[in-house]
Amino acid sequence: MEYSELIAKRYSVRAYKPDPVEPEKLQRILETARLAPTACNNQPFRLIVIETRGRQAGLKRIYKADWFAQAPLIICGCAVPSEGWVRRSDSKNHAEIDLAIVMDHLILAAANEGLGTCWIAAFDPIAAREALDLPDDLVPVIFTPLGYPADPPRPKVRRDLAELVRYMQ
Repeated sequence: MEYSELIAKRYSVRAYKPDPVEPEKLQRILETARLAPTACNNQPFRLIVIETRGRQAGLKRIYKADWFAQAPLIICGCAVPSEGWVRRSDSKNHAEIDLAIVMDHLILAAANEGLGTCWIAAFDPIAAREALDLPDDLVPVIFTPLGYPADPPRPKVRRDLAELVRYMQ
């Protein structure tokens, strides 16, 4: 798919078919995440691929929407702050910024493979830490289901470009 078409077609999927994700598609998607740019190429992230079958109750503790565990897979993006590049002038750690770039690559790669995702930040981090048995150095930042969409795309409502961009000459 051509890139601008891919960007226009990707949407937040909130209903999934139970069809499994082919392992080769998953590997291609994960490879795009691995290749995503990160500050100083530190790659301060970990991705946890969760098979949902038999885990629905625990996953519902993380995020309550019924469709969250409908997809066959969920990916949790975790930042590793101890590995993040830190800007000297203000000590800003870029681990979470790097993870956002990685997850954006991942969701676009998924859309390119005909799969759906939904960026979820409104989850319970304590339940996530417990359910996934995360070590202290991993910070759960974002989740996305990964599977074949069972809902139609909704119209995209976005601000006008003139509202979002400022040119300085």
